[in-house]
Amino acid sequence: MQSSIVDEENLLNIEGQLCFALYSTSRAITKEYAALLKSMGVTYTQYLAMMILWKQDGILIQDIANGLQVDQATATPLVQRLEKLGLVSRNRNAEDERKVQVFLTAKGKKLYKSALAVPSALGCAIGVSDQKAEKLIEELNQIKDFIIQKNKPTQ
Repeated sequence: MQSSIVDEENLLNIEGQLCFALYSTSRAITKEYAALLKSMGVTYTQYLAMMILWKQDGILIQDIANGLQVDQATATPLVQRLEKLGLVSRNRNAEDERKVQVFLTAKGKKLYKSALAVPSALGCAIGVSDQKAEKLIEELNQIKDFIIQKNKPTQ
């Protein structure tokens, strides 16, 4: 059955939408990451959290949430799964027991060495050079920053 809606200017062609290009590319890249990360025993999201911890060990779950740009309710189960994998340990903050700090274990620190090969392997898997990746990251961050600035409440 044919649609009765005629989009003569092709404004709503899904293949021509920036949102769909970003969405479908993100899904495809996440699948490539899954294949690369399988041998490390972590998911893509766990890998992202580990990158934050490799940069700064002993941070709060809230700091991990902020780094991942998710809420704490999303980050907490992620950290719990990393703990079950033996990659991190969680400790209550001595000054404020409501806060939980996350520390890399020896196994989590060792995983860093394996992770060093992931960025270039991904570039090869998706046909993107380091230079092109840097340019894409810069352009996408500009879009994200524009959206954030536009949506900031005015004072």
